[in-house]
Amino acid sequence: MTEHLKIIVSNDVIKRLTALPAAAQTKGLEFMLKFQTDPRSPGINYETIKAARDKNLRSVRIDQNYRGIVFRAPKDNVFVWLHIDTHDDAYAWAAKRKLSVNPVNGALTLTNLNFVEETVQRQAPSSRPAAESSSDQTAPAQPEPAFAALSDRDLMALGAPEEMLPAVRTLRSEGDLDAMREELPVEAYEGLFLVLAGDAVSSILAERETRVDQDIDTEDFARAAERDESRSRFYVVEGENDLQAILSAPLEQWRVFLHPTQRRLATRHLNGPGRVLGGAGTGKTVLAMHRAKYLANALLGTNRKLLFTTFTTNLALDIEDGLKSICSPEQLARIDIINLDALVFRLLKARRYEHEIAFDFEAKCGSIWETAMADFESSLGVSREFVREEFEQVVLAQGLATRDDYREASRRGRGALLSRKKRDALWEIFENYRLQLSAKGLKEPDDAYRDACAILAQEGQAPYAHAIIDETQDFGPQALKLIRALVPPGPNDLFFVGDGHQRIYAKNKASMGHCGIDIRGRAKKLYLNYRTTEEIRREAVSLLEGIPIDDLDGGSDELTRYKSLLHGPTPRHIAGASMEAIRDGCKDFIARCLSDNPDTKIGVMAPTTKLRDQLAQQLREAGYQVATVNHRERLIGSQGRKDAQIFAMTLHRAKGLEFDAVAIAVHRELDENLRKLVYVGLTRAKRAAVLFD
Repeated sequence: MTEHLKIIVSNDVIKRLTALPAAAQTKGLEFMLKFQTDPRSPGINYETIKAARDKNLRSVRIDQNYRGIVFRAPKDNVFVWLHIDTHDDAYAWAAKRKLSVNPVNGALTLTNLNFVEETVQRQAPSSRPAAESSSDQTAPAQPEPAFAALSDRDLMALGAPEEMLPAVRTLRSEGDLDAMREELPVEAYEGLFLVLAGDAVSSILAERETRVDQDIDTEDFARAAERDESRSRFYVVEGENDLQAILSAPLEQWRVFLHPTQRRLATRHLNGPGRVLGGAGTGKTVLAMHRAKYLANALLGTNRKLLFTTFTTNLALDIEDGLKSICSPEQLARIDIINLDALVFRLLKARRYEHEIAFDFEAKCGSIWETAMADFESSLGVSREFVREEFEQVVLAQGLATRDDYREASRRGRGALLSRKKRDALWEIFENYRLQLSAKGLKEPDDAYRDACAILAQEGQAPYAHAIIDETQDFGPQALKLIRALVPPGPNDLFFVGDGHQRIYAKNKASMGHCGIDIRGRAKKLYLNYRTTEEIRREAVSLLEGIPIDDLDGGSDELTRYKSLLHGPTPRHIAGASMEAIRDGCKDFIARCLSDNPDTKIGVMAPTTKLRDQLAQQLREAGYQVATVNHRERLIGSQGRKDAQIFAMTLHRAKGLEFDAVAIAVHRELDENLRKLVYVGLTRAKRAAVLFD
């Protein structure tokens, strides 16, 4: 690329390019690569667009039929690719648009001027004769404009382009805001939504870490393109092969364009552990992967590594695939991607640990527990189920090793009070159980985590420079203590992402602070759902009504400020359906989805493998190609995936995946645990969903 030139590509161009016919797509890619080499070459014929409102827009000829729309900055060193289309459509698109720099937050913004004018005209007072207007006296009064109390500077600080202010001033409700969403920068839509939810502009800007106290040169398009807000929709080309790598890859917008909050969190320097909460579909895992790339890049040239861990094997495999798409081989070599159970197994095996970790309680420990429970006496005044829960939620969760530890332990939230005599009697059962496990060479995972912490403390050297933890809500206290032990305290040491609403594995809620992880001043939230429609999100959230949700650090979380960017049909919820009705309903749902779009990918989910397999077989008998997604298996690239459009899985396996449409069959009453599972399943859907219970 010629020195001092800056080539910028909008996300609209990448979307448009991948949607073109194959021949036009090839020509478009070749032309853009040629353009990148020297946009001032005499071979590039810039044509003035007479009808354009922005006099800096130019047309470039890709072939006889297609034109590109390029912004050529007045300073002549910045070129922004904005659009590709057929000749007439490209010119019509350009006639309506203006590229500018927000004078308050400095972001690069593209505005549809026709939309603004039409919106203002539509909302203007009627110019009907007075005789006609008298009938309006009985009409309900219009609500006041929603943002009347905000200054123009406030609106632009939130991200609204200056040219959009007249249209924003017409908004009177959340529905009006939703109707304008596609015309607004994503940060403006989010900021205005949060104002409607009751947040102050100052608190929104502080949470985002947006600076509005600097002088902005509205003619400096190069500087504007570098700001986080701009980079959510514009990509700055950095090297000769950079553009080709972006344009030639599959269309995965998350690899390139991040919400400004995500980008800041991915690249910010932290003086200690950080935590990001976010509802389903808010891009937590995407953020975590970009954070891993950022930290891995800083480790190049060292022998230190970064741990990227999550709860399940499946998610670790899917994350590995995602990191391969954004990291260089050198960066990837600095990242150890593994689920925590596998990591503990590897760590302890390398140190000749004498016990097998019993990850499957029923298969390995169930009979031993029952033998230990032979000493259980009903005179204790508690149930047999209570005893097991006491062991899991108090003894294992707190890492208690002695009778005295148990006597002094907090039992908050356990309900029944236990005298010292009763605690001593229960400890006899717990100690006997552990002795019998040890005699068979077994340890429960939480006790193995505790042993691993002790070994690392004895060695005095943590094996990782940094750790990134996905799905934090599924880790219990001993797991978090082990993660703390794997990385030495210091800058950028631990980075957690999670969502208490999606806790489907952890039996014991864990407070980071109680596990030696201090996140004070370094806790953030993501609010916008990029995957699921608002209608599906609301249906999923309704399932959690009345269930207290924690923030992973001893506080509570809420969903009132979460919002989906997309809209679609309300999902169907069919209660009390027979198996025959579920079978026929699933087939009808799939047929409708494929009729609307033959390329639709559909997830079929159930709480058990038995029901999953039954549904899969019925769909195969109906003539559909169905792939079963099993434990410890990648969704993409696995055997039998190529021709499948329907993927059958358990609700547990659905974690971390996404589909165009989802059908869930539970065939039983929704208790609290199942409601959380169904919440996870429903929020895998992008456009359509049906639930049978």
